[in-house]
Amino acid sequence: MPPEDPHEIRCHLDRLLADRSMTLSELADRVGVTVANLSILKNDRAKAIRFSTLSAICRELHCQPADVLTFGTQ
Repeated sequence: MPPEDPHEIRCHLDRLLADRSMTLSELADRVGVTVANLSILKNDRAKAIRFSTLSAICRELHCQPADVLTFGTQ
């Protein structure tokens, strides 16, 4: 099986959480997903994200999807 092509989507949960003085555990509780799943997203290892999860993250962090995820080296 060929290796998977790397993606260029970057997650900015660290910055958003720091700006809001919120922990990953607190966000996980509010969103209803595991800390492990949010950690995979935060560390740019996720292969997909459900729109319902992204919506919940945006709701809890009072932000837009483009604040959470960007394309390229931004």
